[in-house]
Amino acid sequence: MRTTINILKHLGTVTLIFLAVASLPSCKKKDDCKTTCQNGGVVNDNCGCDCPAGFTGTFCETQAGQTIEVQGNITSDANWTSNNTYIIKGFVYVKEPATLTIEAGTIIKGDKNTKGTLIIERGAKIMAVGTAGKPIVFTSAQPAGQRDYGDWGGIIICGRAPVNLPGGEGTIEGGVGAQFGGNNTNDNSGKLKYVRIEFSGIAFQPNNEINGLTLGGVGSGTEIEYIQVSYNGDDSFEMFGGSVNLKHIVSFRSWDDDFDSDNGFSGNVQFAVALRDPNIADQSGSNGFESDNDGQGTTATPYTSAIFSNISVFGPQADGSTTINSQFKRAAHLRRNTQLKIYNSIFCGYPTGLLIDGSLCETNAANNDLQFRNNIIAGCATPLAVNSGSTFDITTWFNTSGWNNALFVNNSDLLITNPFNLSAPNFLPASNSPVLAGSSFNNPNLAGFEQVDYRGAFGVTDWTQGWCNFNPQNTNY
Repeated sequence: MRTTINILKHLGTVTLIFLAVASLPSCKKKDDCKTTCQNGGVVNDNCGCDCPAGFTGTFCETQAGQTIEVQGNITSDANWTSNNTYIIKGFVYVKEPATLTIEAGTIIKGDKNTKGTLIIERGAKIMAVGTAGKPIVFTSAQPAGQRDYGDWGGIIICGRAPVNLPGGEGTIEGGVGAQFGGNNTNDNSGKLKYVRIEFSGIAFQPNNEINGLTLGGVGSGTEIEYIQVSYNGDDSFEMFGGSVNLKHIVSFRSWDDDFDSDNGFSGNVQFAVALRDPNIADQSGSNGFESDNDGQGTTATPYTSAIFSNISVFGPQADGSTTINSQFKRAAHLRRNTQLKIYNSIFCGYPTGLLIDGSLCETNAANNDLQFRNNIIAGCATPLAVNSGSTFDITTWFNTSGWNNALFVNNSDLLITNPFNLSAPNFLPASNSPVLAGSSFNNPNLAGFEQVDYRGAFGVTDWTQGWCNFNPQNTNY
């Protein structure tokens, strides 16, 4: 049976009405009645609440095994459970002060025709905590085998942490009517843990898209860990300002950029991996990293100054014989006055490795505001680049004594097991791999990071095991 949750306004309040698209009657309940219907029966306390068979709970919630369509606004606390499947239709807003709690193992599907998108507004929360054995899955509502890039919107979280937009706040991109930004660095928008986001990412207008996971002004009180974004139609992860930290994240076969940061993002990101399909790239140019201070490259504060450590970027070109989409550009494109800092990471298989783009970024690099240390670039025809006409000596800068950066001609020189396999990648280094050493956490910017010996996202343990899915197109949900 399919059940629709319509969220309607009535006399200044918001009421949830569950409609069974079958022969069951709907539950009718007076606004001032707080009756609890139990066991699908009828309770009469002079208010009246008639729950049809198969329904239970304060608002006649469905029992196990239902497909529940969700649309409109969520204005009070809601719980989505693993014994039901949820279909997001259109833009669904979780509004302050509501908390949406999602049980481990729950399947949520985005509707293609209505561009289903889940938006957590400022002051609201999402508590989506899965486990390695029971991840929470957001995927396409299309049948198995017919799912594709951009089938639905994605997840957007808006918070009240600082951003560098005029007035200290902005409207999130993608045609979504939600504000983000504020002055609470420690703002808490909830938790995402062991969550997969598949076949999302849609373009509202050119350069104005919904990403797999969009974080706008999200504060450091929010916990985001063990997230996989796969087959996304734009950027897998985009952070518009804010101070949220991310850990153990996966970008798999994205369309545009893997990790995009702008508008003053200042969080910490550790243990992230990206793997690209050589045939799929965006007309704007696809990169592993793309980072701006803001869209115009101004000196607006706070600066985009996030810190990334232990990142593995595997681009489209496994080796010299691989034919790739011509729109693939750089493993890391640092531009528009960003002050990003990247440590203990590996970048492989792009036409260009690192591009420091523009005089302001070059100045930031010379002044140590933009940092790139203890990193490896491998298998890139042009490993280091600046703009035409620039006099900035990026090679000398990259090779500064004590920074421990390195260049390898071939991806295979890294001795990583099978990182470019698009159906069953193995990101673990061989026992004699050079990435198993050479990291450093002496830089004060890395205070609070987990200290490991290796560079890149993996040492001897594959933290993607059990919860990631590298073949979601044909998975029966």
